[in-house]
Amino acid sequence: MAVSERQVAAFADKLAGQIPFDTSPRHLAGPGDIRHVTHGLAAAGWSAVSDPLSAEILLRSPDQRHRLQFDPQSNTSAWWRLRAGPTDTEPGWYAEFGELVPAEVLTGFTDALIAPPVHQQDPWQPVTSANWHRDADDTAHSPDSMCHIALRALSEFHDRPSWHIKTREPNDGPWLGSQIWHAYFDERTPTHLVGAFLTALADRSPLQRGMYDRTGHYNAVNEPSLLSPQQVAGAYTARIESLRARARSARRQQTNPATTPAKAHTSQSAVHR
Repeated sequence: MAVSERQVAAFADKLAGQIPFDTSPRHLAGPGDIRHVTHGLAAAGWSAVSDPLSAEILLRSPDQRHRLQFDPQSNTSAWWRLRAGPTDTEPGWYAEFGELVPAEVLTGFTDALIAPPVHQQDPWQPVTSANWHRDADDTAHSPDSMCHIALRALSEFHDRPSWHIKTREPNDGPWLGSQIWHAYFDERTPTHLVGAFLTALADRSPLQRGMYDRTGHYNAVNEPSLLSPQQVAGAYTARIESLRARARSARRQQTNPATTPAKAHTSQSAVHR
């Protein structure tokens, strides 16, 4: 199921019809519209396998390895769950995200799943570059101390550390503030995907929200955007087209694999003869 031109146009029209506000910091910007995530995956060839009349959305990747579930009726704090099955060369892994995780931050993760970055980087690098405070014990927190990142074992029964990101209310004296949203990546989640999520999270550029859109917390700052509604809609459409192009390129490479060295050598020998 590819996202249709009508669906893309409908969402672009919605964006173009609202007054955008620059909302920051990103971890308090609120959920935004889930179509940033679902349209991007559909453009890359992911298919919907859930009941179209259900509130739950279930998407599968073309190779059937990855499955993304969005369940707004979940009895837990995780509304998004992504599972990757094991292959002959790679282990399976799991990630989950809370209700108020910004959709545009989540797309940093899903876009990297579709098209991995060319250059790998230390996942902590975008965090420290954005002036988040990095502690010595593999933890970090945002400048406002409301978003926390920790790389630690889930329990004493786990040998390898996993990633835990939580946005909380400000501390009330010695007590931790209540949780606003969370993200979790198990110990087998590819590092470049975690890095892509943290890059989108720590990005200091604001997210665009409509006048009455829900934010994650009243500490979020809303200012009239320098972007026009048409520019916001255009950026969304350009991203969808880019993902479509990446998916087409990947399919072409699978259908027409590069010439093997043995074949290339044979061809060159024939030319010399």
